[in-house]
Amino acid sequence: MAMHQWAREHRPREKLLESGADMLSDAELIAVLLRTGNRGQSALDLAQQLLQAHGGLGGLARTTPTNLLAQTGLGPGKVSQWLACLELGKRTLKAELLKRDLLCASEAASQYIISRLRNEPRELFLALYVDQANHLISDAILSEGTVNQTAVYPRELVKKALEVDATGVIVAHNHPAGTLKPSLDDIELTHRLIQALNAVEIRLLDHFIVAGHLAISLRKTTRLFDACEAAS
Repeated sequence: MAMHQWAREHRPREKLLESGADMLSDAELIAVLLRTGNRGQSALDLAQQLLQAHGGLGGLARTTPTNLLAQTGLGPGKVSQWLACLELGKRTLKAELLKRDLLCASEAASQYIISRLRNEPRELFLALYVDQANHLISDAILSEGTVNQTAVYPRELVKKALEVDATGVIVAHNHPAGTLKPSLDDIELTHRLIQALNAVEIRLLDHFIVAGHLAISLRKTTRLFDACEAAS
């Protein structure tokens, strides 16, 4: 049965408008984007099939446009809508940071960082550059690694910070394997970055580690920042 023949309270679009987006399942939200399914298959059926085939919402978000286009029932229009939706989510979170003190709004900063890194299959190193009021100036992926490591060079971080006239930097990287525990290499890297930035009178404000939908702040969970800043 086509979705337009369903009872009104069961149709995803009507349910969204009447009850709010947070009342819909992942499959129902995707069905709203898809609008239509295949012959003999509703948009909700197609959405559930996509989630199952890609291991859930995170896996679907990581899937390349080429792989999506190979899926029966997904043409350029639907794939474009899906990619645009993902990007709008990231941009909305970023827009909320532009006029906020990222140290005071650390939860908002961590949510944006999670949105950038949570679905990545390889380690990425992200830097957020802020001004004197800790407002976001720009952000950039500085390096890409394998499934479990990435090469980060302090001089690249410093160079970019000077180019955008930043007075502070927040860095983050993801652990695709899923552990939030910082490694000895993570601790050592943080120490090196603090020293490199201090040499040009720029502060490292925090280092986040992302695993899935979670993130931890090394400033909050270690004494590394206090020790390094006291010695500077």
